[in-house]
Amino acid sequence: MRFIALDSSTEWCSAALWQDGEIAAIERRAEHRHGELLLPMAERLLAQAGIGTQALDGVAFGAGPGAFTGLRIACGLAQGLAFARDLPVVGISSLEALAECAAAPRVIACLDARMREVYLGTFERDADGWRPLREAACLSPDDVAALPGGGDWVGAGNGFAAHGERLALRLGAALVAAWPALRPGAYAIARLAAPRFARGEGVDAARALPHYLRDKVALTRAERRSQ
Repeated sequence: MRFIALDSSTEWCSAALWQDGEIAAIERRAEHRHGELLLPMAERLLAQAGIGTQALDGVAFGAGPGAFTGLRIACGLAQGLAFARDLPVVGISSLEALAECAAAPRVIACLDARMREVYLGTFERDADGWRPLREAACLSPDDVAALPGGGDWVGAGNGFAAHGERLALRLGAALVAAWPALRPGAYAIARLAAPRFARGEGVDAARALPHYLRDKVALTRAERRSQ
């Protein structure tokens, strides 16, 4: 099976090509250039493999949560590639992709959501992959609940860079390490999407949607003054 994976959920932009278990990937710090960079990255991977979009069997993308504009760019490009060839699409949670990057048995995936909040998900690895222990949420670091089980949780993501001290107070001794430099990306998305394509879980392109977790995109002036 061959499919392209795309991610622009953070300030980084990445694409990956899965070919029967082999993954080639490209990643760049994009800032606000995701729309300019993502398609050429996918085209470069296809060119390096000596194939075109007609050889693809599906498209995967980082569905969020994450940067609003970035999520729309990855989803829109995935839909465009899929519509052209009537391909199935798989959307992968950015938080689950972050857990995949951490590769620890129990991961608290945490992305900076701006506006004094974080996107947070808790995952445990079992024989079938990552099992979410709680529903992903957008919340204040001060509202993060204690972790279940013993002290064997690993934190991953830039939420720990932005709010590390406040998160540490909430999570206590259950958090044994935090890796704030980890980020979701197309390589991890490809790894997670492959078994879902194999199980026939791809959807029609029209049903592929970002997962925002919240609708608000900015603080009001009064909220900014109160910080």
